This record gives sequence, C-alpha cells and structure tokens, in this order.
Amino acid sequence: MKTKAELLPECPVATTVQLIGNKWKLLIIRNLSARPWRFNELQRDLDGISQKVLTDSLRSMEADGIITRTVYAEVPPRVEYALSELGESLKPILEVMRAWGEMYKKGKE
Repeated sequence: MKTKAELLPECPVATTVQLIGNKWKLLIIRNLSARPWRFNELQRDLDGISQKVLTDSLRSMEADGIITRTVYAEVPPRVEYALSELGESLKPILEVMRAWGEMYKKGKE
C-alpha cells in the first residue's frame, strides 16, 4: 500500500493544485488566514457552498495538515477551524493571487 506522499504527483505545482486547487479550499484558506472560524460562519460567508462540500473540504484540509480543528469542551460544543503552521505558509501565495486579481480587474475597466 502506498503512503499518502507516494500518491502525490511528482510535479510540485500539480501537488499544490491537488491539495488546494479548488475554488472552495482557496476561499476557506482566505477566510482562515484572518482568524479562526466556526463551521456555520464559514458556510454563511462562502455563498453557494453546500454543507457537504464544506464538510468534505475541511476534513480533507485537516487530513492534509493545512488546517486544525479544535473542539472546546462547552455546552453546546464549539468547534473552530484555523490554519495550521503549514496552512499559514500559504498566506504569501494567496496575497500574490489577490494582487494579481486586482491588477487583472483594473486592466479590464
């Protein structure tokens, strides 16, 4: 049986795309780069995301080590999602994407 690392593409760009390359994961990372969020907050903010897609995305990102999930021993239970140290390392990439998007939009005006 192959390890998770052995299942990743050889190309580093393809690896990155596989891990964070869908619309929802990038927007989740964008939100979590500011502060920890709760599930319902993310669902309300990410207009159009289904509960299943959000759940699957969060689980996948947690398994990949990009985010952390913290359950607080309260009644009712409170769960927060935050970027892990690995996830924090994605912030410069998102900043470059934001700057490029702004530049592109200005060129289209």
